[in-house]
Amino acid sequence: MAFYEVYSHPALIRYKTNVCTRATLFVLMVFCLTYIPPLLVAYKSQGFWLKRSTYEEQPVVQFQYQMLMIGATGTAGEFVAWSTFPDFNRLLGSNLRIPAVSVKEEDSNQDGKSDRLRLQLSVPLKAEEQIYSIQLLLTFSYQLFRMSTVVMQSMAFIQHSSSVPGSQLFINGDLRLHQQIPLPHRGLHAAYNVSVVETGSPFATSYDLASIIRAYQARNLTTYLSCPTPVWIIGRAVNAPFQINAEVRYPLETISYRPGFWEMIKFAWIQYVSVLLVFLWLFNHIQTFVFQNQVLPTVPKPLLKTHTQ
Repeated sequence: MAFYEVYSHPALIRYKTNVCTRATLFVLMVFCLTYIPPLLVAYKSQGFWLKRSTYEEQPVVQFQYQMLMIGATGTAGEFVAWSTFPDFNRLLGSNLRIPAVSVKEEDSNQDGKSDRLRLQLSVPLKAEEQIYSIQLLLTFSYQLFRMSTVVMQSMAFIQHSSSVPGSQLFINGDLRLHQQIPLPHRGLHAAYNVSVVETGSPFATSYDLASIIRAYQARNLTTYLSCPTPVWIIGRAVNAPFQINAEVRYPLETISYRPGFWEMIKFAWIQYVSVLLVFLWLFNHIQTFVFQNQVLPTVPKPLLKTHTQ
């Protein structure tokens, strides 16, 4: 008569011994070799603790309608200038040229956040004046909310020069965020929520571009205009204004931040367990071989007996 298996279950066998035996010492050694080396391997493999992470966020950017423009009109230091700061304009005297300004911010995806700034300046010039270089400073309100809340005043600086006088400068670029150090994972970061330019100051040094940029670049958080291809157009008609056309996009940013405690633990736990599973499998088989074959003397006591049906 042929037999076939209709049911099976494992038998649990306990291997017992006294406290001060080689088997006890072996179990303690296996325990240490199972749980401690995975920790060392994960730690030494670079990346056990998550010290820095990133996320993406569309910043809330608003143009502050603050501008400072300086244009060089010759080689002897002649220039024309204008700004939205009345005290600076009073210092210019006959060098002041008040342009016609057109500003438009667009929200192309209708998410409630501006995606682009279109700016046009028409700078009036005298018949004998020519523009050889231009410097333009624009200020923005810049905010982040997804993790830590960042509220700051930032700027974009546009500069271009040519040996040939121009009639128009066209700029198309992205307002990018630059971080010196990662942001915290939560909290309010408003240390730079101050004006980039010291408005209301009657002193010319307050509007010196070199001083403004030096102080601005000392910050941990700044923005800059990424524009690899400015276009300098020549051939200005007599008495025609010099045109500045700028398109500034507010792109999705990758923000670097310092993870919180629980995020660090979660990441470290994954690294540890992934190595621990290999050691558990290995030393479980070693212990099974040692005790089943009585390499170290113990007293086996079956807890469940196998029943044959």
